[in-house]
Amino acid sequence: MPKKGLTVWFTGLSAAGKTTIALAVEKILKGRGIKVERLDGDTVRKNLTKDLGFSKEDRDRNIERVSFVAMLLTRNDVIVLCSFISPYREERNKAKATIGSFVEVYVKASVEECSKRDPKGLYKKALAGEIEHFTGVSDPYEEPIQPDLICNTLIETEEESVQKVITFLEENDYIEKNDSPEDVYSDEEREKVQKRLEDLGYI
Repeated sequence: MPKKGLTVWFTGLSAAGKTTIALAVEKILKGRGIKVERLDGDTVRKNLTKDLGFSKEDRDRNIERVSFVAMLLTRNDVIVLCSFISPYREERNKAKATIGSFVEVYVKASVEECSKRDPKGLYKKALAGEIEHFTGVSDPYEEPIQPDLICNTLIETEEESVQKVITFLEENDYIEKNDSPEDVYSDEEREKVQKRLEDLGYI
């Protein structure tokens, strides 16, 4: 069980690695028997905010709704992992004020690197003018000034970033320390990741 509820808010550009890190953190926390819920940008837009677009006003409303849900879960001693681009500082600050127990994690990667990864082909479409209000291309991303934690996916492996988050939660007394080694991936998952990296030419 967590010692207290908390929202861990992963912010960063599309394809920076927010959801990837959150998924792995979720797996570790669940493995420890901790109550955890994950709110992801794509999933939330399909279910909670499908009436909203991507203008600044709609992005702000999206974050307001997510913040309310996260607040309810957090005050019931759940660890909530939120993965949202959330490009505007003001809205992230409002989220923090609404939720209270809040950790901001900046998942850092350059536009150039994210556009290379581009798993959904969104940067390509945005650069071609096919997508309006795309963060990092036609809309701004305001970097956190003093995030609680930075996961720089340009230089860190996924496992390093994940461990950084877990260590932060332990050292700040949100969860109990665990001295046993933890493996985020099964052998099958590791093989899939390696195959994917080979296909992309990274290894």
